[in-house]
Amino acid sequence: METRRPVVLHLAELAEALGYDAFFLAEGWGHDAGVLLAEVATRTSRITIGTGILNVWGRTPASLAMVAASLHEVSGGRFVLGLGAGSPPLAEGLHDTAFTAPVERLGGVTRQVRRLLLGERLEQSVERGNRPLRLAVTPRTAVPIWLAALGPGSVRLAGELADGWCPFLLPLSGLDGGIRILEEGMARGAPGRTRPTLAPCIPAAVAADPTKALEMASWWVSFYLVSMGPLYRTTLRRQGHARAVEEVLAANPTSRTFEVPESARFLLDELTVWGTTEQARAALDRWYAAGAEMPTLTLPPGRPVDELDHILETMRP
Repeated sequence: METRRPVVLHLAELAEALGYDAFFLAEGWGHDAGVLLAEVATRTSRITIGTGILNVWGRTPASLAMVAASLHEVSGGRFVLGLGAGSPPLAEGLHDTAFTAPVERLGGVTRQVRRLLLGERLEQSVERGNRPLRLAVTPRTAVPIWLAALGPGSVRLAGELADGWCPFLLPLSGLDGGIRILEEGMARGAPGRTRPTLAPCIPAAVAADPTKALEMASWWVSFYLVSMGPLYRTTLRRQGHARAVEEVLAANPTSRTFEVPESARFLLDELTVWGTTEQARAALDRWYAAGAEMPTLTLPPGRPVDELDHILETMRP
């Protein structure tokens, strides 16, 4: 949700300079992520760049494949295509598309995009008079496709189809169970599939001032539980945290408050990397210990640049 283009470009360059492995850019209802990542590609030389994520309601499979092929070429083969089902507020509120059968939509789009990126013809959903096309530009090397799956059905889909799994706002205690579901999906995939890269996207709330870190972490949890559709609430309830979810909802009767009651504050540890530098690095270590291979620090939007720099600099590899 970061809308300040100069900040996005600055953070990408800083991430490369600090030794991070990758820089992913989300797309919400602001800038086109593909355009900004093209700028990032020309300003960096080493770091992997990717969409984290593009939803599957706002573009056709062909337009997704074209932006992926273009960014892969512009970046010299450093691009990863991250896809996800998004949320009802985004699909219906911005793209005017009914949010129905999201797992089927995500799977169908992923398969079509993969076909096109491999140089195959589009598989038409309905037979028409025109011949299905191939892309005129086929990537010289494979474009990895990562899926931002959270519910069981979409996690199985990631196991079946994806090169990476990047769930957002998955509780730490749920990572092990998610890996088991991912592996169930692998059994449905092509023979000899290797497990997708485990890259959970974890909200970051790191500050020298513990009060400021608490404020940021509380914003992450309350905003997504209150304002971003039922998926995140459903996931936490499924993980046994229904009471804490209700406490957060009760503490935020409008979308303009961002409170997490003390009784539900353990959700901050489950869902974010937060606190002072020492506390946050210890929290990140817990994600590695739980099985994460490439945990992704998700930066809060709209914060002062010095706060964002502080997060990147103190959490550097």
